[in-house]
Amino acid sequence: MVDSTSVTVAPRLRVIGPGRAGGALALALGRAGWTVAAPLGRGDDVTGAAQGVDLLVVATPDAAIAGVTASVEPDEQTVVAHLSGALGLDVLAPHPRRAAVHPLMALPDAETGATRLAAGGWFAVAGEPIAPRVVDDLGGRWFHVADDNRAAYHAAAAIASNHLVALLGQVERVAGSIGVPPEAYLDLARGSLDDVAARGPAAALTGPVARGDWDTVRRHLAALDPVERPAYVALAAAARRLVDADGLPDDIAGEGE
Repeated sequence: MVDSTSVTVAPRLRVIGPGRAGGALALALGRAGWTVAAPLGRGDDVTGAAQGVDLLVVATPDAAIAGVTASVEPDEQTVVAHLSGALGLDVLAPHPRRAAVHPLMALPDAETGATRLAAGGWFAVAGEPIAPRVVDDLGGRWFHVADDNRAAYHAAAAIASNHLVALLGQVERVAGSIGVPPEAYLDLARGSLDDVAARGPAAALTGPVARGDWDTVRRHLAALDPVERPAYVALAAAARRLVDADGLPDDIAGEGE
């Protein structure tokens, strides 16, 4: 078995669960020079999956990781890892060498995911040194997240990605209701993200909530379908906290209830 921290010897990888994330990782590391063993999927016998490889990645849904991992016979030389952002290393018992590598990016399919994994993105790692080695070999950037902090870390990831998509879904509904193409707002959103990157959220915030223009906010709420108002008010309150801890006027806050 090779030294998994060596930069001169290509490690050997096997993936259990070659779906979007597992398949993407196998493709990306194979292209980076790793030796990739045949993957194991649903219905395969995983008992000996840890044998003959340096890193075994269990890339199943979070709820299945503990059960699948427990079905694998431990190998003292092999690191067993998962790709979950929310789970700690305890779900990888009884394996003595454990790691976690969570790509902080969306992996919609194996091919697109492999490209994104090798594009210099961010990863959260934990456990054995082979975890940052994975990221280094992909040309990415990594940071450690302790087990106690992984739920908060993953919540922030959901807000940054999933909630942003949901927010743009609201833009699509509101804009579409008056015949304005939603695409017209995408450059506005991209510019705001660029401003956050350059200045930070508080300095990047503009608009009526930032300047306390409550009459305009009330006109917004009057124009919105009632089902859209709670999300608007919740995000307006979050925006206001960036510039004023006192929050929203009571009548506006009440529209979110």
